[in-house]
Amino acid sequence: MGLGLDIAYATAAVVSAPFWGLRLLRTGKWRTDWPARFGRIAPLPAAPGGAGGPPKTLLIHAVSVGEVNAIRLLVRQLQEQAGAKLRLVISSTTDTGIARARSLFAPAHTVVRYPFDFSGSVRRVLDAVRPDAVALVELELWPNFTAACARRGIPVVVVNGRLSARSFRGYRRFRPFVRPMFARLRAAAVQSPDYARRFAAMGTPAEQVCVLDTMKWDTAEVADPKLLPGAAELAAALGLDRGRPIVVAGSTGPGEEKWLLDAFRAQPELTGVQLVLVPRKPERFEEVAALVPGIIRRTQHPDGSATPVSTTASPGPRVFLLDTMGELRKAYALADVCLVGRSFLGLYGSDMMEPIALGKPTIIGPFHSDFADIMTALEDGAGIIVTGQPAPAVADLLADPSRAAELAENGRRVILSHQGATARHASLLLQVLGLARDG
Repeated sequence: MGLGLDIAYATAAVVSAPFWGLRLLRTGKWRTDWPARFGRIAPLPAAPGGAGGPPKTLLIHAVSVGEVNAIRLLVRQLQEQAGAKLRLVISSTTDTGIARARSLFAPAHTVVRYPFDFSGSVRRVLDAVRPDAVALVELELWPNFTAACARRGIPVVVVNGRLSARSFRGYRRFRPFVRPMFARLRAAAVQSPDYARRFAAMGTPAEQVCVLDTMKWDTAEVADPKLLPGAAELAAALGLDRGRPIVVAGSTGPGEEKWLLDAFRAQPELTGVQLVLVPRKPERFEEVAALVPGIIRRTQHPDGSATPVSTTASPGPRVFLLDTMGELRKAYALADVCLVGRSFLGLYGSDMMEPIALGKPTIIGPFHSDFADIMTALEDGAGIIVTGQPAPAVADLLADPSRAAELAENGRRVILSHQGATARHASLLLQVLGLARDG
């Protein structure tokens, strides 16, 4: 099967080269670690053996930034529970995911690039890491990788598993080809009963599927925003006036920034509001900056050199651009109201729990299917506002602080009531590795 898949992958790459080649050139993503994408990584040093022998090695794969963030507490709990008996290796696919993983986990844990699914690339990575088990975050199943693990007797576990209705429909069209991947799973720890049914329908034995809820409830760390490190420095660097309303639009997608700007400018009550735009993808920073002449950009004021003066001559909000990675949480901590992007113009939503965990009244658009179960819980608990008209909703919350505070408190209560999934995932992985405390 490996050779046939390799030929299919190579053929698809050649046929689609004009599309992805132009995209790489346009976005600058061609500047990447190509050897590592083909599995050429340095072998891990031999682990020292203790009284109980050498530690077990667990490879945790988190495809990009969101999944990397989702495993922060899982990594911590595994390390605390297993100690020297376990060596953790974190892999990611995207450049931003690799950067985030290194900032969170290196040098305590090795961070490597997850390879393209060519059989040779997979073989080289498995030879270099020599994992005793693999944990795939959310899904990220590939046929050559799972087949290679099966041949080597390496158990593969999906953690924080999700299989949306959209993805399920796509997989079903190719079920004869993808069913073996699902059937090879040692376990699938999924977020909801709906996801469990879909994993079983795709071939994972029902007895190996368990519903543990989502670890994102735990990584949404409930905290006092006034005490968040770096938030005050960010406000000073951008020149934000802490005495005037601040609205943060986080993880925005294509077209949303202009759409939000137009909506805010048409809402008289929002004149003078400070709007901080935080695009989800760094390759869009320049595009967003061009929307507002004189916009204050974080990268141009890294040391607090901005001054709190108007950036536009026309009525409307004062606009700021957070064109850095890893500072969205700080921005949310400064906000009076938070907007969650990729939800207003037909995409599938972004993480809404981070601002809610900071006690911020939060608004999301009607398109959030990637977070369906989380949204059901938040809506049932009156902890979030869902609307296709965010500007009036922002104006209403700013005009009614008691309602804003109630919304924020409700959201926090929902998060706290659902926490605990990370500990259940850690226990499952330790059992698979034979490191569970009870045996």
